[in-house]
Amino acid sequence: MATALAPVLFDQVEEALKDVMDPELGVNIVDLGLIYDLTWDDENNALIISMTLTSAGCPLTDVLEEQTAQALDGVVDAFRINWVWMPPWGPEKITDDGRDMMRALGFAM
Repeated sequence: MATALAPVLFDQVEEALKDVMDPELGVNIVDLGLIYDLTWDDENNALIISMTLTSAGCPLTDVLEEQTAQALDGVVDAFRINWVWMPPWGPEKITDDGRDMMRALGFAM
């Protein structure tokens, strides 16, 4: 059964995930709005990351999973990514910080 993360752990996980960069856009997955939910799997004692991609056909899931494992090392002992396709990602999910990062990279926002 999945439960909500304690606020302190939620903040630690979210901050760690800001080190995971979308390989194509060069902006972290949190500020891109790719993270839909963070919960805890009590049965398996693991973090569940519900996230999406900017495109369902993105071939870089392995890269994101490796980066996620590195970012969460020392934060949680185990995690799994639950890939979510509905609702689909759209640019409206990008945070203000993400928009600033994309503008700095030359994207019109």
